[in-house]
Parts: sequence; C-alpha cells; structure tokens
Amino acid sequence: MTRLSNAFRADRAALITFVTAGDPSVKDTPAILDALVEGGADIIELGMPFTDPMADGPAIQAANIRSLTGGTKTADILNIAKNFRAKHPNVPLILMGYANPMTIRGADWFADACEQNGVDGVICVDIPVEEDDSLGDSLREKNIAVVRLATPTTDAERLPQILSNATGFLYYVSVAGITGLQQAAQNSIEEAVKRLKSGTDLPVAVGFGVRTPEQAADIGRVADGVVVGSAIVELVEKYGNNATPHVKDYIASLASAIAAAR
Repeated sequence: MTRLSNAFRADRAALITFVTAGDPSVKDTPAILDALVEGGADIIELGMPFTDPMADGPAIQAANIRSLTGGTKTADILNIAKNFRAKHPNVPLILMGYANPMTIRGADWFADACEQNGVDGVICVDIPVEEDDSLGDSLREKNIAVVRLATPTTDAERLPQILSNATGFLYYVSVAGITGLQQAAQNSIEEAVKRLKSGTDLPVAVGFGVRTPEQAADIGRVADGVVVGSAIVELVEKYGNNATPHVKDYIASLASAIAAAR
C-alpha cells in the first residue's frame, strides 16, 4: 500500500478520480485513465460495471449499462489494470464496485488477481462490515487496501465497526443518497471530517456531488482527499471516444484548485 499512502500529502489534498471500466469501450478506457493521470489525478478509482449499481446515480448507472452492453468482462478490467500499472508505476489504482463480480469466483481468486495486476485497493459498496470476512481477509493478506465508506448517518457507535480493519483511507460519502445528484453543505462536510479524523489516523477523503474546482478546493482545505466521479463519467458520455482531452482539461482544473486551496 506504499503507493496509496504516498498519494496523501501534508501540503494538499489528494485528487481521487473515478471512471467506469469499459465506458465508452474497453479499448478507450486506457486513454481515459492516461488523461486522468496527465491532468493531475493522484489516485484512480476504476469502476467494475454491475447490473444493479444501487449506490450510483443516473450518470454512473448509464455508464455501467454502456460498458456491459459493450461486453466488458472482469478479465478486461484486470487487463486494463495490468497495463495501467506498467505505464504508471507510481499512481495508485483502486477497483470500486459491488460484491458479485468480486466474489463470484471466490475472494482468494479476486485478491490474487488484484495483486497480480497491480491493484492497490478495493472499495466494495455492498459488503457490510459484519461480512468483512467474505472478502476483506483475502485482500488484506495480499496487502490490498480495504477502503471503507462512512456516511452522514454513521454514528459514534457504528464508526468503530467501520474503521475496524479498514486500510488505505476512509471514504466519506457526504450525502445520504446516490452519486452525482447533490452535494452536502460545506459546513456539514467540515464537521464530519473533524469527527471522523478524531476516530482514525487514516486519511479521510470526501466524495459524492463534487463537480466544480471551487467545490473541490473548499473540500480540499479540510479533507485529505477529494473524490470526483459522476462529472467525469458525464464527460465520457458526452464525448465518447473523443473524451480524453476534455477529461484531461477538467481534471487539470480540479487539480489546480486543490493545489491552491491550502
């Protein structure tokens, strides 16, 4: 997890970016990942498409359907990860998605595949902490970060359970809802980050609803990381296989704002 820990710096927040693997196609995804890196992303989340992405809003739901309609397989995603690692040896790559594609062949198989293909961490949206042993143990044995999610409804009793065996960073979902449709008020984000950081030494990254450089800068002043997903996915939807320059320019605007925030 050295790549992942190195991505969080004392002088500025990390920019964490999300795209769906296979959108607009498996062939085009590597160039989009390159554009994220070239624009200044510090950490990449690569979404594993799933038929029922219950935590995601319309933009990412549509990206999942486009990817699956195009025939994206788990093998394709792992191959994308392998090639990304060869090209970008120092940029952390996280697989994000749902339990079924990660566990259908067994947790040990998935953990081995992550290790072999240069994946640094995994975010599984629908495995609760009570069922951590269904995937988490296998990942940690391979030194793959198990990134957990906290929400506005995570109370003082629940938080220690979420943090138990969490590694890499803590992802704070700043709104009680699905991705992309709304953003929390800045004061509520500041209060939540302060509360979460009092309970863990892990970096705290904030996402859901972040779209503009101004929003990213505001969050970057108080959090260790800023997560942007739906806005990037919408650029991919709009421009298709011509999305890379638009993605790069957009990421550069976010990275510049975050760098100046402190």
